[in-house]
Amino acid sequence: MGYTMKEGNYEKFGVQMRHGAFVFTFEGEKEDDCCILLYDRKHELLERLKVPAEYCMGSVRSVSVSGLPAKRLMYNYEINGSIMTDAYARRIIGREKWNDQGRAAHDYAVYGGYEPEEFDWQGDRPPEVPRHAMFLYRMHVRGFSMDAGIRGKTRGTFQAVREAIPRLKKLGVTTLELMPVYEFEEVVPPEPLPPYLKWESREEDLIKPGEVNGKGQVNFWGYVPGNYFAVKASYSSTPDASREFKELIRALHAEGMECVMEMYFEEGMNQNVILDALRFWVREYHIDGFHLLGNRLPVTAAAQDLRLRRTKLFYTGFDSVLMGAQTRYPHLFQYCDEYVRPVRMLLNDLGGSLGEFVCQQRKQHPVQGFVNYVASTNGFTLLDVFSYDNKHNEDNGEDNRDGSDWNYSSNCGAEGRTRKRSINELREHRMRNALAALLLAQGVPLLLAGDEAGNSQEGNNNAYCQDNPIGWVNWQKADKYGWLVRFIGQLAEFRREHPVIAREEPMELNDHQRKGFPDLSYHGENAWVSTFPRERTAVGMLYCGAYALREDGTEDDFVYIGYNFHSGLGRLALPKLPEKKQWYLVMDTSRGRDAFLPEEQKIEVSQFSMKGQSVIILLGK
Repeated sequence: MGYTMKEGNYEKFGVQMRHGAFVFTFEGEKEDDCCILLYDRKHELLERLKVPAEYCMGSVRSVSVSGLPAKRLMYNYEINGSIMTDAYARRIIGREKWNDQGRAAHDYAVYGGYEPEEFDWQGDRPPEVPRHAMFLYRMHVRGFSMDAGIRGKTRGTFQAVREAIPRLKKLGVTTLELMPVYEFEEVVPPEPLPPYLKWESREEDLIKPGEVNGKGQVNFWGYVPGNYFAVKASYSSTPDASREFKELIRALHAEGMECVMEMYFEEGMNQNVILDALRFWVREYHIDGFHLLGNRLPVTAAAQDLRLRRTKLFYTGFDSVLMGAQTRYPHLFQYCDEYVRPVRMLLNDLGGSLGEFVCQQRKQHPVQGFVNYVASTNGFTLLDVFSYDNKHNEDNGEDNRDGSDWNYSSNCGAEGRTRKRSINELREHRMRNALAALLLAQGVPLLLAGDEAGNSQEGNNNAYCQDNPIGWVNWQKADKYGWLVRFIGQLAEFRREHPVIAREEPMELNDHQRKGFPDLSYHGENAWVSTFPRERTAVGMLYCGAYALREDGTEDDFVYIGYNFHSGLGRLALPKLPEKKQWYLVMDTSRGRDAFLPEEQKIEVSQFSMKGQSVIILLGK
């Protein structure tokens, strides 16, 4: 065909359109035999274009090719005889259908394609939700909307997430965290039979020579190396996945909400590619942040990158160099499971430490924030935390050996589902306690998608391969759990209205600004306690509202949060308030589904009696 080739410009990796020609830029040594393979829509090889060795700068090859059709461009690279997909491809062709087992039958059925950059962002700007106002919601795009009760072609797509934005706003969610939405291979190739299993075929054989071992599992979550510059096509309800994803982000920003992408990278991956990928999603898709997953990633370089300085970065921890840096826009967040264990142990009466619990509730750092959660994908859902003593991962095909054995859970009297009213009420009570602790802690709260609807994974705590009702959010009981949605929304609203709870500065446990009270103090049966002996199971945490200002510039109220993790009555001292202020009860989880009182109740005693296993909120004003 009439293609014209000349040297490219080495400016960007991948494929770009410049002056009517396609510029292909990729990694390749001068000594490598490099070709561009062009295919037709039947996946037949159309042309092999050899890239001249002189079109090289360092270890980068770049060539400009004129005469290629943009809409029908399908290509791969051939380096020294090995065929590979462009690591920087902005579009992947061949994975448009989710879990297409036909791909496993082809030697190579995935190709790079051209993705135009045109999109009308309509003046879109990142909302930059401040740390103290954040409320994270973690979801799997496909699993979020694949429930049998949902109809239409939008099931399992970005469009379904977009349609759910009003529901998420009602919960108080500010920041959406998406499990991998870049292109990855969900088809798990079956393992070939070992070479020693060879025999002559007989009519009665169930397995024939040349067949394979495999259980047809799917890589549902996507934590594998992927094509980090392309949107996952099978998560789109239209042929244009890029546009649909951008429309979702634009819609989130219009509501003042953020979008955070999870990015998994294997150890040893080229760190320049990682940084290029992060910059790409910020530049081209207006992504607000990244939850980085993997070992020995260039998190320090990412944190110091000027183009990512207003992009939120979530990781297991950051080095001391970053921790000592003062920044105008704090954008680092520690994201690990250290909140889960002490909180679950106390919630399930497993001998947890009250001292460790209060430290988790006030955990804060001037440079980095902390993400707190009680349930996440690596473990039980919120309902399952109180419905199962043990994990039940048999459906994963690994003889229940996978997944953590340390769940700090309780079945409350029956393993799994039950019709016993007392058990179900106890589970609901503990769910209220868990959510109250989570949203009243100083760190950033995270809710797992579906927990507001009582979603269960039937005791599976590692549903990485469950592309079925186990791994999908079950919305069919959403009406039954309307009270839970209301309760979460009320907690989120209380958190917004009382900024002293979520201060971005660490509490010093003294009156360092001379407000008349410590910024935070602890109280037991007697006021002003400072130690937490092992036998103590109840504590009152008093936040001095003068240490935080509301949006209108007024000082916050005194906020007293009482936690009683014992099954019996707990008594907590209420310190005397200054001037003519009095205590008012606004929430008590022991009240059942209507934990927030319709009207504040004045409290005129110096010691408050809490029911067993409950959380209360009092305001001093």
